[in-house]
Amino acid sequence: MEFNLNNAITVLARTPEVLRNLLQGLRDELTLGNEGGQTWSPFDVLGHLIHADRTDWVPRAQIILQFGESRAFDSFDRTAMFDQSEGKTLDNLLDEFAVARRESLAELNAMKLSADDLKKTGLHPDPALGRVTIEQLLATWVAHDLGHLTQISRTLAKQYRDAVGPWRQYISILQ
Repeated sequence: MEFNLNNAITVLARTPEVLRNLLQGLRDELTLGNEGGQTWSPFDVLGHLIHADRTDWVPRAQIILQFGESRAFDSFDRTAMFDQSEGKTLDNLLDEFAVARRESLAELNAMKLSADDLKKTGLHPDPALGRVTIEQLLATWVAHDLGHLTQISRTLAKQYRDAVGPWRQYISILQ
């Protein structure tokens, strides 16, 4: 599929409401549960999405527009949400994410990106990723959202892994 900025914005704009509909009012055992080990709970993922909106996607696009490849992006702290979400409720995070996403998309729209702008390149701080375009960055933002929606759904479903009994073999998300 060819990248389409309007389609990307449409998906990104829906994520906060999808998460609100999926998570609001659920018991802590569901929203704080994870898949074991160092995996993240839905609460953790929500905090991560907030941090990414504030420090990653639009700021990196702005760096590309301003500096091109003469300055690499700032590094992104994937786990900053553990400190930033401390003491907050799920409802706090849902509200905070809705505001952060609205602000991010307003900033993105204000950039009035042209087709030429989408092809502009910058440098990722990880040399393995190297040169990236704004288009790739924005496409990654959409895929990142969708990946975390899948992760949250999978984490919620796995809370029912044992309860489904013999049907577990037919429920692919539980495999």
